[in-house]
Amino acid sequence: MATVDVLRVFSTRDGTGGNPLGVVLYGAQVPVESRQQVAADLGFSETVFVDDPATGQVQIFTPKVELPFAGHPLVGTAWLLGKMDQAVDTLRPPAGEVPTWSDDRGLQWIRGRAEWVPEIAFRQYPSPSDVEGLTEAPDGLGFVEAWSWADEAAGVIRARVFASDVGIPEDEATGAAAVRLVTELDRPIEVRQGQGSVILARPGPDGTAEIGGRCTIAETRDQPVPPAPSAA
Repeated sequence: MATVDVLRVFSTRDGTGGNPLGVVLYGAQVPVESRQQVAADLGFSETVFVDDPATGQVQIFTPKVELPFAGHPLVGTAWLLGKMDQAVDTLRPPAGEVPTWSDDRGLQWIRGRAEWVPEIAFRQYPSPSDVEGLTEAPDGLGFVEAWSWADEAAGVIRARVFASDVGIPEDEATGAAAVRLVTELDRPIEVRQGQGSVILARPGPDGTAEIGGRCTIAETRDQPVPPAPSAA
Protein backbone atom coordinates (compact mmCIF):
# COMPACT_ATOMS: atom_id res chain seq x y z
CA MET A 1 0.00 0.00 0.00
CA ALA A 2 1.06 3.57 -0.63
CA THR A 3 -0.03 6.62 1.38
CA VAL A 4 -1.49 9.23 -0.95
CA ASP A 5 -2.24 12.80 0.09
CA VAL A 6 -5.01 14.20 -2.07
CA LEU A 7 -4.79 17.97 -2.54
CA ARG A 8 -6.89 20.56 -4.30
CA VAL A 9 -4.55 22.93 -6.12
CA PHE A 10 -5.45 26.41 -7.39
CA SER A 11 -8.47 26.64 -5.11
CA THR A 12 -10.31 29.91 -4.52
CA ARG A 13 -9.78 32.26 -1.61
CA ASP A 14 -12.56 30.54 0.38
CA GLY A 15 -10.96 27.11 -0.15
CA THR A 16 -13.41 25.77 -2.76
CA GLY A 17 -12.57 24.56 -6.26
CA GLY A 18 -9.10 23.50 -7.26
CA ASN A 19 -7.73 20.57 -9.25
CA PRO A 20 -7.37 17.25 -7.38
CA LEU A 21 -3.79 16.01 -7.13
CA GLY A 22 -2.38 12.80 -5.68
CA VAL A 23 1.01 13.07 -3.95
CA VAL A 24 2.99 10.05 -2.73
CA LEU A 25 5.45 11.70 -0.37
CA TYR A 26 7.39 8.49 0.15
CA GLY A 27 8.05 7.43 -3.42
CA ALA A 28 9.89 4.28 -2.34
CA GLN A 29 6.48 2.82 -1.50
CA VAL A 30 5.83 2.49 -5.25
CA PRO A 31 8.35 0.88 -7.65
CA VAL A 32 9.05 3.04 -10.68
CA GLU A 33 7.61 0.32 -12.94
CA SER A 34 4.28 0.45 -11.06
CA ARG A 35 3.81 4.21 -10.94
CA GLN A 36 1.95 4.59 -14.21
CA GLN A 37 -0.60 2.02 -13.11
CA VAL A 38 -1.03 3.65 -9.70
CA ALA A 39 -1.65 7.00 -11.39
CA ALA A 40 -4.20 5.37 -13.71
CA ASP A 41 -5.94 3.66 -10.77
CA LEU A 42 -6.14 6.92 -8.82
CA GLY A 43 -7.58 8.67 -11.86
CA PHE A 44 -6.46 12.21 -11.03
CA SER A 45 -5.22 14.38 -13.86
CA GLU A 46 -1.76 14.01 -12.29
CA THR A 47 -0.09 12.05 -9.49
CA VAL A 48 3.35 12.95 -8.10
CA PHE A 49 5.89 10.55 -6.59
CA VAL A 50 8.48 12.22 -4.36
CA ASP A 51 11.70 10.21 -4.51
CA ASP A 52 13.75 12.48 -2.27
CA PRO A 53 12.01 15.18 -0.20
CA ALA A 54 15.37 16.71 0.75
CA THR A 55 16.41 17.40 -2.85
CA GLY A 56 12.94 17.74 -4.40
CA GLN A 57 13.41 14.85 -6.83
CA VAL A 58 9.97 13.96 -8.27
CA GLN A 59 8.16 12.12 -11.06
CA ILE A 60 4.79 13.21 -12.47
CA PHE A 61 2.25 10.91 -14.16
CA THR A 62 -1.13 11.48 -15.80
CA PRO A 63 -3.39 8.41 -16.08
CA LYS A 64 -1.70 7.77 -19.44
CA VAL A 65 1.86 9.16 -19.60
CA GLU A 66 4.76 10.53 -17.56
CA LEU A 67 5.30 14.30 -17.85
CA PRO A 68 8.66 16.07 -17.60
CA PHE A 69 7.00 19.17 -16.14
CA ALA A 70 3.51 20.17 -15.01
CA GLY A 71 2.20 23.16 -13.12
CA HIS A 72 -0.42 22.11 -10.61
CA PRO A 73 1.50 18.98 -9.50
CA LEU A 74 4.62 21.00 -8.69
CA VAL A 75 2.74 23.82 -6.96
CA GLY A 76 0.84 21.27 -4.87
CA THR A 77 3.88 19.16 -4.02
CA ALA A 78 5.92 22.19 -2.95
CA TRP A 79 3.05 23.35 -0.75
CA LEU A 80 2.62 19.91 0.84
CA LEU A 81 6.33 19.56 1.59
CA GLY A 82 6.16 22.90 3.36
CA LYS A 83 3.14 21.76 5.39
CA MET A 84 5.11 18.67 6.42
CA ASP A 85 8.09 20.79 7.57
CA GLN A 86 10.13 19.55 4.60
CA ALA A 87 10.04 22.73 2.53
CA VAL A 88 12.42 22.93 -0.42
CA ASP A 89 13.36 25.90 -2.57
CA THR A 90 13.77 23.77 -5.72
CA LEU A 91 11.85 20.83 -7.15
CA ARG A 92 13.54 18.55 -9.66
CA PRO A 93 11.20 16.90 -12.18
CA PRO A 94 12.79 15.44 -15.34
CA ALA A 95 12.54 18.78 -17.18
CA GLY A 96 14.97 20.58 -14.88
CA GLU A 97 15.25 22.62 -11.70
CA VAL A 98 12.02 24.40 -10.70
CA PRO A 99 12.35 27.14 -8.06
CA THR A 100 9.46 27.32 -5.60
CA TRP A 101 8.45 29.63 -2.77
CA SER A 102 5.43 30.82 -0.78
CA ASP A 103 4.37 34.42 -0.23
CA ASP A 104 2.77 36.28 2.65
CA ARG A 105 -0.70 35.75 1.18
CA GLY A 106 -0.42 31.98 1.56
CA LEU A 107 0.12 31.41 -2.16
CA GLN A 108 2.57 28.79 -3.41
CA TRP A 109 4.61 29.65 -6.52
CA ILE A 110 6.85 27.88 -8.99
CA ARG A 111 8.96 29.13 -11.91
CA GLY A 112 9.24 27.21 -15.18
CA ARG A 113 9.81 27.54 -18.90
CA ALA A 114 7.35 27.33 -21.77
CA GLU A 115 9.66 24.97 -23.68
CA TRP A 116 9.23 22.37 -20.91
CA VAL A 117 5.50 22.19 -21.60
CA PRO A 118 4.07 19.78 -24.20
CA GLU A 119 2.70 21.41 -27.32
CA ILE A 120 -0.67 23.00 -26.54
CA ALA A 121 -3.00 24.59 -29.08
CA PHE A 122 -4.76 27.80 -28.06
CA ARG A 123 -8.16 28.94 -29.27
CA GLN A 124 -9.25 32.44 -28.27
CA TYR A 125 -12.99 33.18 -28.17
CA PRO A 126 -14.89 36.48 -28.07
CA SER A 127 -16.48 35.98 -24.65
CA PRO A 128 -16.51 33.72 -21.56
CA SER A 129 -19.92 32.40 -22.58
CA ASP A 130 -18.41 31.04 -25.79
CA VAL A 131 -15.82 29.14 -23.75
CA GLU A 132 -18.39 27.87 -21.27
CA GLY A 133 -20.66 26.73 -24.10
CA LEU A 134 -18.14 24.26 -25.52
CA THR A 135 -19.26 20.63 -25.32
CA GLU A 136 -15.97 19.13 -26.51
CA ALA A 137 -12.44 20.03 -27.50
CA PRO A 138 -12.47 22.57 -30.34
CA ASP A 139 -11.42 21.22 -33.74
CA GLY A 140 -11.00 17.74 -32.23
CA LEU A 141 -7.63 18.76 -30.77
CA GLY A 142 -5.94 16.45 -28.27
CA PHE A 143 -4.38 19.17 -26.09
CA VAL A 144 -5.97 22.60 -26.32
CA GLU A 145 -6.81 25.59 -24.16
CA ALA A 146 -9.97 27.48 -25.08
CA TRP A 147 -9.93 30.96 -23.55
CA SER A 148 -11.32 34.46 -23.64
CA TRP A 149 -10.79 37.69 -21.80
CA ALA A 150 -13.22 38.11 -18.93
CA ASP A 151 -11.67 41.49 -18.08
CA GLU A 152 -8.77 42.36 -20.38
CA ALA A 153 -7.81 45.54 -18.52
CA ALA A 154 -7.50 43.59 -15.26
CA GLY A 155 -5.84 40.60 -16.93
CA VAL A 156 -8.63 38.15 -16.02
CA ILE A 157 -9.11 35.15 -18.32
CA ARG A 158 -11.80 32.46 -18.53
CA ALA A 159 -10.35 29.16 -19.76
CA ARG A 160 -10.99 25.46 -20.25
CA VAL A 161 -8.37 22.85 -21.15
CA PHE A 162 -9.03 19.58 -23.01
CA ALA A 163 -6.14 17.12 -22.94
CA SER A 164 -7.20 13.72 -24.26
CA ASP A 165 -3.66 13.18 -25.63
CA VAL A 166 -2.43 12.68 -22.06
CA GLY A 167 -5.53 10.89 -20.79
CA ILE A 168 -7.41 13.93 -19.40
CA PRO A 169 -10.74 14.64 -21.17
CA GLU A 170 -11.00 18.04 -19.44
CA ASP A 171 -8.64 19.42 -16.81
CA GLU A 172 -9.91 21.47 -13.89
CA ALA A 173 -6.78 23.65 -13.65
CA THR A 174 -3.70 23.50 -15.87
CA GLY A 175 -0.60 25.29 -14.68
CA ALA A 176 1.44 24.23 -17.69
CA ALA A 177 -1.03 25.89 -20.05
CA ALA A 178 -0.82 29.05 -17.93
CA VAL A 179 2.97 28.97 -18.30
CA ARG A 180 2.64 28.94 -22.08
CA LEU A 181 -0.15 31.52 -22.21
CA VAL A 182 1.51 34.05 -19.91
CA THR A 183 4.73 33.68 -21.90
CA GLU A 184 2.85 34.55 -25.09
CA LEU A 185 0.86 37.43 -23.56
CA ASP A 186 3.87 38.75 -21.59
CA ARG A 187 1.74 40.28 -18.82
CA PRO A 188 0.37 39.18 -15.44
CA ILE A 189 -2.89 37.24 -15.71
CA GLU A 190 -5.46 35.56 -13.51
CA VAL A 191 -6.86 32.40 -15.12
CA ARG A 192 -10.27 31.22 -13.97
CA GLN A 193 -10.48 27.66 -15.20
CA GLY A 194 -12.83 24.70 -14.93
CA GLN A 195 -15.64 24.72 -12.38
CA GLY A 196 -13.91 26.90 -9.81
CA SER A 197 -10.11 27.17 -9.99
CA VAL A 198 -7.87 30.25 -10.01
CA ILE A 199 -4.30 30.32 -11.39
CA LEU A 200 -2.14 33.40 -11.04
CA ALA A 201 0.62 33.78 -13.64
CA ARG A 202 3.21 36.40 -14.46
CA PRO A 203 6.39 36.73 -16.55
CA GLY A 204 9.55 35.75 -14.66
CA PRO A 205 13.22 36.56 -15.16
CA ASP A 206 15.21 35.36 -18.17
CA GLY A 207 12.20 34.27 -20.21
CA THR A 208 10.66 32.16 -17.46
CA ALA A 209 7.08 32.20 -16.21
CA GLU A 210 5.80 32.10 -12.63
CA ILE A 211 2.52 30.50 -11.60
CA GLY A 212 0.96 30.41 -8.17
CA GLY A 213 -2.17 29.69 -6.22
CA ARG A 214 -3.80 28.31 -3.11
CA CYS A 215 -3.80 24.68 -2.01
CA THR A 216 -5.63 22.58 0.53
CA ILE A 217 -5.58 18.94 1.66
CA ALA A 218 -8.77 17.08 0.78
CA GLU A 219 -7.92 13.66 2.26
CA THR A 220 -5.22 11.06 2.88
CA ARG A 221 -5.81 7.52 1.62
CA ASP A 222 -4.08 4.17 1.31
CA GLN A 223 -3.70 3.04 -2.30
CA PRO A 224 -2.97 -0.55 -3.37
CA VAL A 225 0.27 -0.91 -5.34
CA PRO A 226 0.18 -3.45 -8.17
CA PRO A 227 3.20 -5.69 -8.79
CA ALA A 228 5.79 -4.26 -11.14
CA PRO A 229 5.26 -5.51 -14.71
CA SER A 230 7.43 -8.46 -15.68
CA ALA A 231 10.15 -7.85 -18.23
CA ALA A 232 9.25 -9.08 -21.70
